[in-house]
Amino acid sequence: MFGNLFEEEEQEGFSSTSSRGRVSKGGDEPPPPRGRSNLCGIKNQGGTCYLNSLLQTLLFTPEFREELFNLGPEELGCLEDKEKPEAKVRVIPLELQRLFARLLLVDQQSASTADLTESFGWNSSEGTNQHDVQELNRILFSALEHSLVGTSGSTFIHRLYHGTIVNSIVCKECGNVSQRQEDFLDLTVCVCGVSSLEEALWNMFVEEELFEGNNLYRCAQCDRLVTAAKSAKLQKLPPFMTMSLLRFSFDFTKYERYKETGRYSFPLNINLRPFCEQTDGDDSDFSYELFSVIIHKGGCYGGHYHVYIRDIDELGNWEPPEEDCKPKTQKKVKEEVKEASETKLQDDDPLSVLAAIIAQEPSKSVLLDQLGQKLMNKIGSSWSKKFRKHYGPIGKFLQSHSDVFMLVSSGTRVALKANPPSPVTESSSPAEETTTSDPSAAPDVPEQQQGSNQKPEHKPEQGSHWFDLNDSAVTSIRESDIEKQFQGKESAYMLFYRKTQLHRPDEALNNRQYKVPTHLIQMAQEENIKLKRMREEFEATNNTVELRLHLAPCYRMENGALQPVSKEPNGSTTLSFDRRKTVGDLRLAIYQMQELWEGDMALTVAKSLPAGLHLYNTLTDDSVSLYSAGICTNTDLFVWNGREVCGATVLTGAEWEPVLLTVVRPFLGDDAEEEAAVGEECEETGGDFENGGPGLKKEARGFAGGATLGEVREALGEPKESLLCQEHKGGKRREQGAGEGGGASGWRIFPPDDMQRTLKELSLKDGDAVLVLEPQSFDSSLFTLNGDVVTVTTPSDCRWLQVEFQPHAKGGEEEDEEETKKIKVPATGSMLLSEVKQRAIEELQLQEQLLGAEFCLRQVDCTGKLLPPVCEELSVRDAGVRLMTTLTLCPGNGPKASQLFLHFTVGTAPSAGIEMDIIVEKTCTVKECLKAMLNAVGLDGTCWHLRRLDWCEEVGEPLMEEDALLSELKISNGETLVLTEGHLPPKGFLKISVWLYLNLKNVELNHTGNGLTEQQTDVVVTDETGSQLFPLCGGNVAELRSVGQVEISDEATLEELKTQVLTLPALQDVCIPTTGFMRVWQLEGQRLARILRGQQATLRKLKLTSGTSLCVQQLLKEEDLGPKEVLLILKMGIPGERCYYPPEELVWDASHDSSPRSLRTCLAAHYGLSPDSLLLAKHQPDRHTWEEISNWTQQVSKKKKKKKADSLLGAPFHLKDGDTIGIKNLLIDNNRDFVTLEDEQGQQRLREQAEERRKGGQAAGSSDADSQKKAGQTKSRKPEVALSINVGVFR
Repeated sequence: MFGNLFEEEEQEGFSSTSSRGRVSKGGDEPPPPRGRSNLCGIKNQGGTCYLNSLLQTLLFTPEFREELFNLGPEELGCLEDKEKPEAKVRVIPLELQRLFARLLLVDQQSASTADLTESFGWNSSEGTNQHDVQELNRILFSALEHSLVGTSGSTFIHRLYHGTIVNSIVCKECGNVSQRQEDFLDLTVCVCGVSSLEEALWNMFVEEELFEGNNLYRCAQCDRLVTAAKSAKLQKLPPFMTMSLLRFSFDFTKYERYKETGRYSFPLNINLRPFCEQTDGDDSDFSYELFSVIIHKGGCYGGHYHVYIRDIDELGNWEPPEEDCKPKTQKKVKEEVKEASETKLQDDDPLSVLAAIIAQEPSKSVLLDQLGQKLMNKIGSSWSKKFRKHYGPIGKFLQSHSDVFMLVSSGTRVALKANPPSPVTESSSPAEETTTSDPSAAPDVPEQQQGSNQKPEHKPEQGSHWFDLNDSAVTSIRESDIEKQFQGKESAYMLFYRKTQLHRPDEALNNRQYKVPTHLIQMAQEENIKLKRMREEFEATNNTVELRLHLAPCYRMENGALQPVSKEPNGSTTLSFDRRKTVGDLRLAIYQMQELWEGDMALTVAKSLPAGLHLYNTLTDDSVSLYSAGICTNTDLFVWNGREVCGATVLTGAEWEPVLLTVVRPFLGDDAEEEAAVGEECEETGGDFENGGPGLKKEARGFAGGATLGEVREALGEPKESLLCQEHKGGKRREQGAGEGGGASGWRIFPPDDMQRTLKELSLKDGDAVLVLEPQSFDSSLFTLNGDVVTVTTPSDCRWLQVEFQPHAKGGEEEDEEETKKIKVPATGSMLLSEVKQRAIEELQLQEQLLGAEFCLRQVDCTGKLLPPVCEELSVRDAGVRLMTTLTLCPGNGPKASQLFLHFTVGTAPSAGIEMDIIVEKTCTVKECLKAMLNAVGLDGTCWHLRRLDWCEEVGEPLMEEDALLSELKISNGETLVLTEGHLPPKGFLKISVWLYLNLKNVELNHTGNGLTEQQTDVVVTDETGSQLFPLCGGNVAELRSVGQVEISDEATLEELKTQVLTLPALQDVCIPTTGFMRVWQLEGQRLARILRGQQATLRKLKLTSGTSLCVQQLLKEEDLGPKEVLLILKMGIPGERCYYPPEELVWDASHDSSPRSLRTCLAAHYGLSPDSLLLAKHQPDRHTWEEISNWTQQVSKKKKKKKADSLLGAPFHLKDGDTIGIKNLLIDNNRDFVTLEDEQGQQRLREQAEERRKGGQAAGSSDADSQKKAGQTKSRKPEVALSINVGVFR
């Protein structure tokens, strides 16, 4: 029924495939060993969390596990023979045995179920389909029973899980008892409407169901219908009781699935004696204890399974959960403070914080889902609060720093790339290393791993350890954590109980090999040896780092950084070294390499920057390992004496990082000014003149980041009068910005105060340019000072514009390349475009050809379309024309600086009509522009107006203000306008149809007279008097009459609308003293939909548009409804009958309280009755049903711990104006059913119409179609995939 109900939910962060992109030296990474719990998880194949949870439960059911292990190869066969045609190999139990052996004995974090699912007959895609774990439980047991036919274990499922229920029906007349037995492997118990497991069992096995009234039972002995009682009892109790909770249901009213998330408690110990047929015997025969809880997290369309399990045989190493282990003593606080001071974390740098957190872990790695909590414990703030705004989600941050972090353990843990977790050395002591490497040979591992630091008060009593097994992850939990799964989206789904009589032998405790066959123990030992060898090889390879050693004698201090003495790469030496060794070992190795080294040796971490090599922190502690010191592959180490290099003091640290600046100086030849004035064509060198030529000379110089600007000037050998300038970007004056249409480049002078600021404080970075000018430089025409901005105009800024001429080409025609003439015209940013055109005509020798004709210059866009003509009165820069682009010489006039060039069409958008051009003054009005366009196309008349194009090039809004200037309306050069026929519509006026509300009719369907049939409830019907009947929201019908139309501004208020409506001739005979005695309804879809509120609210605010239909209703008293006052139609039920008194109106004030209790109190006051005596329901006219309104409350949120609002204005009732509320007075009316005879007839018609549609009959009316759309699925789901396990024939 539910199909793929439990799709896995994707979690933010790394995907499991992220680690594939990491290049590892040691080849494939071996699987990590078991964690602290010393228990093995199960890998998720993509959607097999339901399978993993059930398999872990069966593994930790010792009796099931041992029964499975008791079956030897002589009964099950061997997997090696499964391909032989005559061999009967029972593959499923064999693969299950091997999986259980691996989970018990192989030292790996998680085991794979691929071989087991292959034995099920599942393909690779089946692992990604989610299914119901309750369904899997039954199918897996059935598959095992079929697989074990003919073996000694053929009945062990039956022995462990089989129970019986006896159903009895007792005749109340003769006392005859009819009984029927029913077998079960698990009990399905109800969740909806009950609060606990005990209550559900009480309803199933203690409460009796009476057959009476219209529901009588035919007694075989009496041979007639009689009153009888039906009951059920547990007849046989199995050793293991499985409870399947019905969390998922289907709402046939809303036609949607839902999950029961209400509180549903279940005990840790339960006595089933009250629910059994035979109650004789000791309490232990009926007592059960909980040992497994399968939990579903998510909703009805997606989620995830995991399981809480009690470790009965104490196979795992239980430790207190992390929240119980937070440091509480002063000693631990001091240790944390000391640790924080030693690491010197920068809380504002997430990279260093995360790296330090991972480095401080014993395993040198952290589970992905625990990294956020460890970050909060470290810095006192969450990632989302402190870093997410600037760095994004933590998963994406880790991915973007793949050079620092990497995923290990199949993507479940994160480690530093230079130091992946060492699988063999994950344990904290040699003893633990020995035991955890081979769980198959160490039944007492938990006690050894517990260590002396484990406090006795944390350890629960024997056999009561609880663990959370969530696919590959296994964590310790408290027994009290089970109560958190009573309710919410993450809640218990299956419960597993075992009889308290079942005691485990002492030799089974802490013994993983107990009852495991010898051949499986040998298989596990071989796998452990192989894993150990793989990890050692991987670790040895992965712990080798490549270091680059830079020797001090090969470097000199220059420009604030270390530079090689010679250009040959002799100063760097590569050294391969084990990162597990200490800094002292590294220093000794370097001493041995450099036999001629004398004196002290300091090792300092260095980094190659654009300015040169820079030094950071020096390794001073010889006892720490290279990993702890943060040394990774490709780290640069500078080997020196720690004081100076070639006599020069070296400043270390991030604050002294050198910056490589581009120093720009004027370099003028003898004729530089002359060339700049004449503007001769120059080479396209961008101004980079090193020597000999006129322009700017550039030089790359490095300076310490901590040096001041004054010190830089002094280092450059410039006098104090010299000016330093920074390249000006995004200046206020457009002509000063480089690249804005060609011409000059701009530079901003550093103010005197900046001379005392460092390069870091000025935010100067590598590659930034600094212009050095002497005061006399401004005597040259190449440098212009305007305020604090220097404009530099060099011959290199003299570039060109290409001009094309196409003699026969027109706007949209193909170009003939043979006839096209081109010429490059030398141009500058200050050159007038008219001069460019004149030079082009002269160069192309077109004077005679163009004699007497007007031509203009037009740019071409990337698609080849001609752009509007440029204004030839402007310079290249002011017209926005970029140098080194192409202009086309076209017929026509170009606009002047005071004019606009516009396109226009008549009646249609440009894509459907012919586009024309016109030049108008910017100061002309819309009316003058309209007249000019009409004259241009030879049209006359006054019934024309202009419209703009909208964003999708369709005819848009009209230009309403005819006297407005084009510039005021922000009409720009090249814009397209549309000449539209017709008068300009009045601005902001609405045309509204008005109806008069005559009276409220309670129409009975399918009756004679003026009543409506079912097919007419969604249409307007005209009666004999000419009035029309409109349906109300609640199913009532209002008689309406059309009274005319009004035209009113959308800025008018509702009160002004009412006043204008009263002036309609058809309302002169209607007595309405003031507008307060008038109610205004809005008609939507031929229904009275809502009442307009707020006398001073404008029609625009009320969202009324032209063409809206309104209905006015005469009132007997003044009314001014508030925003949360709801007009309801009340129907009081007639006692003893299936009909109601005539309807009446009631205004319910829901502004302060919109709960069911508030409505009940309001109605009780209206009728003078007690609130507790009233039963309420809302009528659903589309479905002909009544939805009872009880004193319901919504679920309590687990996270917020706060009761949500139970407003009737929201889901599921959505009360609104005109809704019908049915009322029953329970003091005098025992009938709680609101459905009338008319409702039943309507429901029958709906069923008939649905059947007709199913058979391909005629479509139903619009009302039924609408209701079907509302009820239908709105989100497409994947097709349902049946769950099955293929089993061979062994009979």
